[in-house]
Amino acid sequence: MGVAVSWPFFAFMPVVVFLLCLGSGFSYVACSFLGGNETDRLALLAFKAEITADPFGALNTWNESIHFCQWLGITCGRRHQRVTVIDLRHQKLGGPISPHIGNLSFLRELWLPNNSLSHQIPPEVGRLQRLQVLYLGNNSFSGEIPPNISACTNLVFLVLFGNKLVGKISVELGSLFKLELLHIAQNELTGGIPSVLANLSSLILLNVGGNRIGGNIPFALGRLTNLKNLQLWENRLVGTIPFSIFNLSSVSIFNVVMNQIRGSLPSGLGNTLPNLQFLEVGGNFLSGPVPVSICNATKLYHIGLGSNRFSGKVPPLEKLHDLHRLILSENHLGIGEADDLSFLTSLTNTTNLIDLHLGVNNFGGTLPDTISNLSTNLRELTSQGNKIVGSIPTGIGNLVNLQGLRLSTNHFTSNIPADLGKLENLQLLSLSSNNLYGEIPLTFGNLTLLTVLSISQNRLHGSIPSSLGKCKMLAELRLDRNNLTGTIPREVTSLSSLLHINISQNNLTGSLPVEIGNLRNVEELDVSENMLVGNIPSDLGSCVKLRLLYVEGNKFWGILPSYLSNLRGIEELDLSQNNFSGQIPDYLQDFVFLRKLNLSFNDFEGVVPKGGIFGNATAVFVLGNKKLCGGIADMQLKSCNRSKGLKEERFTLTLKLIISVGVGLLGLALVLCFLYLCWFRKTTKVSSFRILGNSFMKLSYQSLHKATDSFSPANLIGVGSFGSVYKGVIDQGKKVVAVKVLNLHFRGAAKSFIAECKALKSIKHRNLVKVLTACSSIDFRGNDFKALVYEFMVNGSLEEWLHQNGNEDDGHNELRNLSLLQRLNIAIDVASALDYLHHHCLKPIVHCDLKPSNVLLDEEMVGHVGDFGLARFLPEEHWQSSSIGIRGSIGYAAPEYGMGNEVSTFGDVYSYGILILEIFTGKRPTDITFNASVTLHNFAKIALPEQGASIADPTLFQQSENGEVSSGINNTTNHNSIEGQRIEECLISILKLGITCSEELMRDRPAMNEVVAQLHVIKNALLGGITAL
Repeated sequence: MGVAVSWPFFAFMPVVVFLLCLGSGFSYVACSFLGGNETDRLALLAFKAEITADPFGALNTWNESIHFCQWLGITCGRRHQRVTVIDLRHQKLGGPISPHIGNLSFLRELWLPNNSLSHQIPPEVGRLQRLQVLYLGNNSFSGEIPPNISACTNLVFLVLFGNKLVGKISVELGSLFKLELLHIAQNELTGGIPSVLANLSSLILLNVGGNRIGGNIPFALGRLTNLKNLQLWENRLVGTIPFSIFNLSSVSIFNVVMNQIRGSLPSGLGNTLPNLQFLEVGGNFLSGPVPVSICNATKLYHIGLGSNRFSGKVPPLEKLHDLHRLILSENHLGIGEADDLSFLTSLTNTTNLIDLHLGVNNFGGTLPDTISNLSTNLRELTSQGNKIVGSIPTGIGNLVNLQGLRLSTNHFTSNIPADLGKLENLQLLSLSSNNLYGEIPLTFGNLTLLTVLSISQNRLHGSIPSSLGKCKMLAELRLDRNNLTGTIPREVTSLSSLLHINISQNNLTGSLPVEIGNLRNVEELDVSENMLVGNIPSDLGSCVKLRLLYVEGNKFWGILPSYLSNLRGIEELDLSQNNFSGQIPDYLQDFVFLRKLNLSFNDFEGVVPKGGIFGNATAVFVLGNKKLCGGIADMQLKSCNRSKGLKEERFTLTLKLIISVGVGLLGLALVLCFLYLCWFRKTTKVSSFRILGNSFMKLSYQSLHKATDSFSPANLIGVGSFGSVYKGVIDQGKKVVAVKVLNLHFRGAAKSFIAECKALKSIKHRNLVKVLTACSSIDFRGNDFKALVYEFMVNGSLEEWLHQNGNEDDGHNELRNLSLLQRLNIAIDVASALDYLHHHCLKPIVHCDLKPSNVLLDEEMVGHVGDFGLARFLPEEHWQSSSIGIRGSIGYAAPEYGMGNEVSTFGDVYSYGILILEIFTGKRPTDITFNASVTLHNFAKIALPEQGASIADPTLFQQSENGEVSSGINNTTNHNSIEGQRIEECLISILKLGITCSEELMRDRPAMNEVVAQLHVIKNALLGGITAL
């Protein structure tokens, strides 16, 4: 009975226990659910609290009035009501991301692109283990990529492009095995590309472009068999492209533009990359032929091979039916033969072709008539800078959608086809520097969208067609160096859109039309070397944006009218070789931007002003005006006559003053002078130490007199801006020093001494000349004496090594050649010194006189910057006026100093740029081959990149007596060799840096810390493959 009764109870016991457990489970889940919700809500509110800008009110709904799952940009899971997605893209939100973001433990997707979010990416993101998408592109995030992002093991998309991230690409990213998209372009990342990224076997897109990443492209990336998009553009990558990359058959986009990659493209490229659609390798050092197999990659729509060293003939491309862009410019393609451009015929079936760039190559022969059968979608056709002969095909007029046509700098010999007037969408037409003849077609008036028309330096005759007045958008008109006749059409000078007009060196007659006043936007007007006559029309004063005005070599007459005073932005004004008369207007002194004024060979008369630009004799030219007088002494003009009465009155006044106070003042002056000298003898012996401090040794005039053997000429080792430098021996013959004796009769020398003492007492750097002491005393004759004593540099100045003036037959010159590596090391030494002065001193110091003679070399050939006589602290103290004049030496001083601007660190950067160019070209900036239009800066800029090695200092290529080569290369260097390429790349990189540093505008120059970093990159690249230089 008991058994029978107890059985049902035990039978249902499991069910009861299950229900109890289930109930308990429900309670636990409910508590967890409520707690998780509150965590998410608080995390979102913390996110909102950190936002400092919300212009669109995207977070206005983030309040207690509705559940957070309904807030804008928030998506929650259905089951737990936990936040799974945050999507606030394009909201212009500002501020940092709250670290509480790491509490959203169910978050799968975080979309915050195109905002203004800043600060570091919070490392708490690494706690989001469910995160699959982290999309933070186009913001202002800084700092490094948090390495603990690698804890987000489910991450599929990692997009951080367009920020300010720094540091290296973390190797921890190599553990994100599910990652399909890694986009970290357009940041400031450095280091190399980690080989561990090859572990990301699911990766489809890898984009690290637009950073500062160096090193080689890892061979291991060839293991990414799913990769479709590989973008490494605009970095500092070197070496060759690994052949393993060309075996990634899945790749459709490959972009390495603007790096320093060398080598060649494999012959089977089109076979191993059958899916390739976008190929961009421009701006590198690639060489060799264009692979014939490239036409087998039939999906290609973009081929960019520009700015490399590819050579040979271009193969037929008839299979590339989808090709949109073909960029072959700036190479060595073509062999100068008649059929060089035959491949263009193979493009006639490429109906989608938009851009075709063939400029600056070696293409010869004629432009085939089949060019008229190219795609009517073609917008850009450029073939300038080749050796193309014959006529311009009339069929080009069929390319009705053409917007840009560049055929300049060839050997075309024909009329300009009137059919070009059919190109009604044309915006740019450049046919300059050919042998074109005939007249300018009247049909050009149909080109109403034209903004640039350049047909200069041909053999065109006839008049300038008035129909050009229909080109209402024309901004640049260049017809110079032809044989054009007739007058300047009023219709052309009525075009208010014009910015640049050059019709110089023709045979134009008549006067300047009064309609010239309509050129209210013109910045450059050049009508020089014609046969124009008359006065300068008063309407020219309305052209207030004019910067460059050249009217020389005509027959203009009359005085310079007052309305020209409106041209306050003028930078260059050339009125020479005309018949202008009258006085030079005073308002020219007030043109603060004027840097060149040529008034030569006119009939000006009267006094030459002394203010403004007239204070610089190298910028003003007045030769051939016999009636001019006065001006500054450097102009060497005759003195102006003064009236006799004025002289007598001045003499009488002077005589009265002398008689009345002369005797008394003379006596008083003698007494005061005697008292002052007595006091001065006692005090000046130690005055220099008040400036330098007590830690420096004390040397008297007598000891320096003895150390230099009475300042013997035999010990004279240099003459500087304010004095002479002698070699001396002190400390009982144990220490050799350099003694700089100031010439106190030279204006500014005393101020130079004080400036140098104040600068040198507070600085210490291995690349600065070490000052040992200073001496301020009186010599044996009772005259003031000031000297600075420096550490002696046994190898003299950089000037002596770059420009040897000794006897060439003495057998020593060759031994004093500087190698490429030595020059680079000296450049780094000088840059390091300037970086210290500009960025690491208590107050920034500007040297103001950097040049080779102020760079001294010790026994290890380490460079030391010296001569701080013009140095300035920033901001300037009251004792640092700018009365010394233009800061620096001619050729090295920054252009803004010549216009009276204050000193700045960028002035030193300019001088350093010129110094760099001088070190590696061997040419002084004051070389007789240079002039106002061709400077050392322009000389180097024009030569790059193709002629970089040709402008290098010839001594770089000379062998020393023992047969070794001073730079590692010689005159027969094979530039296709690895060593030759590396050296040439080094030279080009250095010269580019020198050009950048010596840009005319301050804002275009880098800071010295950036220069130092770039120099070390160049040196590392040079030493990467050269073991002995």
